[in-house]
Amino acid sequence: MIEDYAKAKRIGDRECRKAVSEGRYPYLLSLDSIAPDAMNLSQEPLGIKEIPISMIAGTVTAGRQNAFSYGFMPILAEKSEFATKWSHLYDSQKKEGIHDPILCYEYMNRFYVQEGNKRVSVTKFTKGYSVAADVRRLIPKKTNDPEVIIYYEFLDFYAVTGLFDITFSKEGSYLKLAELYWQDLKKPWPDEVKENLHQDFLNFDDVYEHKGGEHMGITVGDAFLKYLSIYRPETIRNDSKAEIARKMATIWNEFETTANENALVEEPVAVGKTAATNVIESILGKQYTTEHPLRVAFIFSSNPEDSSWAYGHELGRNEVQSDYGGIVDTIRFDNCRTEPEVDKAFDTAALDKDDVVIATSETMMDAALRASVNYPNMKILNCSINLASSAVRTYYPKMYEAKFLMGALAASLNEGHKIGYVADSPIYGNIASINAFALGAALADPKSEIYLKWTGVKDSDWEADFRKEGVHLISGMDFIRPKEASRKYGVYHIADDGKVENIAAPMLHWGAYYKLIIDSILNGNWNSRETVKKSQALNYWFGLKAGVIDLILSQNLPYYSGKLVNFLKQNIMNGVLDPFGGELRSQDGIIHKADDPALTNEQIITMNWLNDNVIGKIPVMREMSDAAKETVAVSGVSGTEKSQE
Repeated sequence: MIEDYAKAKRIGDRECRKAVSEGRYPYLLSLDSIAPDAMNLSQEPLGIKEIPISMIAGTVTAGRQNAFSYGFMPILAEKSEFATKWSHLYDSQKKEGIHDPILCYEYMNRFYVQEGNKRVSVTKFTKGYSVAADVRRLIPKKTNDPEVIIYYEFLDFYAVTGLFDITFSKEGSYLKLAELYWQDLKKPWPDEVKENLHQDFLNFDDVYEHKGGEHMGITVGDAFLKYLSIYRPETIRNDSKAEIARKMATIWNEFETTANENALVEEPVAVGKTAATNVIESILGKQYTTEHPLRVAFIFSSNPEDSSWAYGHELGRNEVQSDYGGIVDTIRFDNCRTEPEVDKAFDTAALDKDDVVIATSETMMDAALRASVNYPNMKILNCSINLASSAVRTYYPKMYEAKFLMGALAASLNEGHKIGYVADSPIYGNIASINAFALGAALADPKSEIYLKWTGVKDSDWEADFRKEGVHLISGMDFIRPKEASRKYGVYHIADDGKVENIAAPMLHWGAYYKLIIDSILNGNWNSRETVKKSQALNYWFGLKAGVIDLILSQNLPYYSGKLVNFLKQNIMNGVLDPFGGELRSQDGIIHKADDPALTNEQIITMNWLNDNVIGKIPVMREMSDAAKETVAVSGVSGTEKSQE
């Protein structure tokens, strides 16, 4: 009936006015205008598929753009031939449904209609969820553009599930979703698992949209994954929509945090460092005493006897235990390798009434999020960077500053131009460390070449590779393992007879780091307005200036080598020298011009390129060991090669 067309037109007119008032294009988008060369891309026919109406972004060509608002509502006059055809289609849809599939192209996980715009419009007006479509996929060329990287990960997900609905804005999300359902992105999923996932998502989407989630600024998939990370898939399947809504309200800030930029705190004063010379004096009379101390629990994924990482944190814990005169009391949980073990550690800490719990591995982030919901009064930190949460604070050292110094020192002592560099996996911050080392080396020796190897890849034998390549000066793993007598850590030289000479090693002063954070709690500044903003993730990112990083230098270094390191160090600390200042050249060419604004912290943390003097590449996911995959799935850098398989 024409009256129904009039109702639809009023909606379309409102959408157009709203778009104009906001400075947006009011009509349908066309694929031709978005990607003029899209139709020249490789095409893959997908056949007849049921596609979500919400994912239809526009039309293929400009021909029908002005007949619809941007939301596919009609806007032509009620007495037009178009209005009559739309009304007849609407009447037919109400009586019999729409049987003929539309023809559309899928590009970057959005659909553009070639034939059937009115069918889409009518289905959307009647609040239909999906429409049958003959789909032809346009496949973009692989690039390091994050959107393209995510799309290729979607293609892997689609290949094993056949689902279009779930989209993400961060790389690694599809793999994490698969793991939550005990699947991967290689083998087809069982029908029951696919059906469970789709129904779980639809249940979530219904509640999320009802609560206004479409205005959040993130995809429904992003919010869905955050929800599942905390509450797990089996709960959403068994919960009523009222219970899902209740849980959703509890973690709504986490959705908002995902949409906002992280706050990086680089200055110790920003966490409430006291000006008093005696910390104990500064906290007397406050709520924590030797009888009622601040209780701090540390969770380790291994134990200090076997792991250099855990050993460093244990030294920090011991320093905290001894330096506060009994006003701070600490405990530790060892060997929490699996999520159930980490969950149990948090539960035990809650039973012990621990005030602060510090999870020392990025793989513990989901457990930390669950604990933040279960124990809202517990102060929780996770040793990671760039993992957004309003309830869990993250902390990490600016390792790239130390690596820059190590690169300059290594190149200044090198007899040739080859230097080896050993990294574990491409997670946030690691690429910056590699590039900073390479830049420091180039500063001291413009001909230096950094041979990059990864311990996290399958069948890694980096030592044999270095021998074949004639590399004798190496930046190895940062710390020695307590039970190993090996001297192969930091920057070291291997002579032809196998003798190892240590040159320098980074020092992570975890005790200083933890005391800065604990001081903010004791001083009552943990939740100060200057430090904490609503719905914003808070990341501590301290470096040389804060005293949490330094270098240990060999006593046998030449005098001027030590002077070079100290000169560079002081200039970094004083803000005079920026390791990533000026022109930057990646393996693919100039990536940052000399007069461009300085790289932001976010750009440094999420680097996905290698400096032009690095010989090597960032490994793809299929090349990594199972242990490395787990870490990369949580905090792997976005836009690397790892999804392009």
